[in-house]
Amino acid sequence: MKIVSKAEAVSCIKSGNRVFIQGAAMTPNALVDAMCDRYQELSDVEIVSIHTEGNAKYAHEPYHESFKMNSCFVGQNVRRVVNSTQGDYIPIFLSEIHLLFRQGILPIDVAIVQVSPPDKHGYCSLGVSVDVVLPAIETAKKVIAQINPSVPRTHGDGIIHIKNIDYAIEIDTPIHIHGVALVSPVEAKIGKHVAGLIEDGATLQMGIGSIPNAVLDNLGNHKHLGIHTEMFTDGILPLIEKGVVTGEKKKVKTGKVVTCFSVGSQKLYDFLDDNPLVHFKEAAYTNDTSIIRRNPKVTAINSAIEIDLTGQVCADTIGNRQYSGVGGQMDFIRGASLSKGGKPIFAMPSVTAKGISKITPYLKQGAGVTTTRAHVHYVVTEYGVAHLFGKNLKERAKALIQIAHPDHREALEKATFERFNN
Repeated sequence: MKIVSKAEAVSCIKSGNRVFIQGAAMTPNALVDAMCDRYQELSDVEIVSIHTEGNAKYAHEPYHESFKMNSCFVGQNVRRVVNSTQGDYIPIFLSEIHLLFRQGILPIDVAIVQVSPPDKHGYCSLGVSVDVVLPAIETAKKVIAQINPSVPRTHGDGIIHIKNIDYAIEIDTPIHIHGVALVSPVEAKIGKHVAGLIEDGATLQMGIGSIPNAVLDNLGNHKHLGIHTEMFTDGILPLIEKGVVTGEKKKVKTGKVVTCFSVGSQKLYDFLDDNPLVHFKEAAYTNDTSIIRRNPKVTAINSAIEIDLTGQVCADTIGNRQYSGVGGQMDFIRGASLSKGGKPIFAMPSVTAKGISKITPYLKQGAGVTTTRAHVHYVVTEYGVAHLFGKNLKERAKALIQIAHPDHREALEKATFERFNN
């Protein structure tokens, strides 16, 4: 490993290269910005990543003329460019992104990462974003890193030896922090309904946001819960501190919390630093359905942009506009349904902020089906729980209308009648 300036570190990036950028809280913005500073001398550089934090200069003028985005998951900072002629989106499960790199479908020329300082053996930690980073750095022709003492040293598989880093810079800045989302009265009702479905001894998967927080707020009296999730957030900490989360009933890594990335507060990162309780694995492991299903009572809690009256879920597009990504939703929905006593759950408010029903007669034209109706078991809104498994199309529509917002039930009933009585 050679410690160099930012400009020298990114000098190995050439026109026509494919560049992988580590994401989430670990996004290496200093190196990304240095790469973008070279935009006048670079052309046709392809950026591959999942969700990243920061301003993503390569997605904005004038830089985006030199860079094109080929995203595996879409966040706010790249949403515009992905939906333009300068970018695109790859529909893919989080569990399978590693295959793009390892099978040479998307060979990586340069991987840009952020790591902790090396330990006495020369190993740096990938911190709180292991997910798809391991296969990227394993297969990249060049690896450049920003070494940062603020990066938590996490346990698990997220390590890289300094001999495998070609160029590095040294910085000392906090990694990206997300505040804890406040829970609204509607979300509190949803959280209570979902918590009522969670049994003692269950293994949980959930993401970030106010609805997962609302669920976690209602689990204080549960016992022997475990965590096997793609994302670890602040809401889990009180349950660990109270002894609600013990992991003792899990079959995979009993007693351990398993995750592939984490986003949250500095308190969360301090908790994760050198904590053997939490194992960071790559997404090919955490999101492997055959591994997920081995745990008991896997309860997967996911969200949706809209759900039609037959149970089809759209969670990554608004019409034909790419909004986020397939991610790990299907990995865990299927894993939960195959787990003994498992429960795949979709939790969402009945209406959008503009009052539009999220339970709809049909998905919007151009919308992607993120999760098929055959995979959907439970749908929860503030008005209750619809259990769809085993129900026919008419029964599904009736159950979903019962948890739709009252202002929209008459229109949904009319749409149901027209659909099934022609």
